[in-house]
Amino acid sequence: MRNLEGMVAWVTGAGTGIGAGAAVALAREGMRVILTGRRLNPLSEVAEAINKSGGTADIVQGDAMDRSGMNKIAGDIIEKYGKLDLLFNNHGVNVTDRNWGGGNLEGWDEVIDVNVKGAYNCAHAALEVMRPQGEGTIITTSSKAGVGYSPRAGVAYGASKHAVMALNQLMNIEEGNNGIRACVLSPGEVDTPILDYRPIPVPKEERERLIQSEDMGEIVVFIMKMPPRVTLNEVIISPTYTRKLQPGEG
Repeated sequence: MRNLEGMVAWVTGAGTGIGAGAAVALAREGMRVILTGRRLNPLSEVAEAINKSGGTADIVQGDAMDRSGMNKIAGDIIEKYGKLDLLFNNHGVNVTDRNWGGGNLEGWDEVIDVNVKGAYNCAHAALEVMRPQGEGTIITTSSKAGVGYSPRAGVAYGASKHAVMALNQLMNIEEGNNGIRACVLSPGEVDTPILDYRPIPVPKEERERLIQSEDMGEIVVFIMKMPPRVTLNEVIISPTYTRKLQPGEG
């Protein structure tokens, strides 16, 4: 297993949830982490926690939908640190009105834009700086909704995560010989703020039995520790506890 000390990670959606969990876990392994997200306050809280614990975290506020902004962040990382070892392409959104019967099409547009176009923008920016290095890893958060079909996840979210799966596989096909590895994470229910947008709330006692953000962080570390000759194309993660569906959840 590789030593991650001194490597550089760029984490999007880093202010809460899986992104925050991964940033903390990577920093604990000695990686220098660059935290990106739309909201400054959550990013600052994560960075402060990392830096106080002896890690190294920088903040670059940004929106994954801003293509030129993502390109600039990637370029600035190279200018400051000299390399980019990992992009954890993690940002994502969903909406409450998510099914055909009462779909909020404007909300669906945002889901597709952020989850697909945003993922493309960040991956493209990272690839541009990783190719000259001859190595790099891009891990993208998808969902089990991108493996199967879940009314609970909704139409736009499910479609967006199936698109993310295609982006990931095509990265491996096209970029593997450039030394770049792409892995997609496909978790089931994770106790993150995105659950707050569920049409039917998930009870607190059940949320505590789901996958936690720190669990996902440890999986990201495991992927990064694999030798460069090994690519984990997809990691499917399920909570051991199977939550009973409520009426109307699908």
